[in-house]
Amino acid sequence: MAKGTGFRSTLHSVLASAFGVQSEKNRERDFSQGKPAHFVIAGVIGTLVFILILLLVVKLVLGQFE
Repeated sequence: MAKGTGFRSTLHSVLASAFGVQSEKNRERDFSQGKPAHFVIAGVIGTLVFILILLLVVKLVLGQFE
């Protein structure tokens, strides 16, 4: 992974923190160099993906997926 706090690095940090495996080094880098807008966008994208996955799972379980 590339160094810095580009959007790709931000997505990686958001995913790692969502699963609880964010390293202390990356957390410190995010807070000192990260751009808040990147984290907001990544959070919105992550939330939408999570909701879509939940909807898919519910439809599969209820047998409504065609």
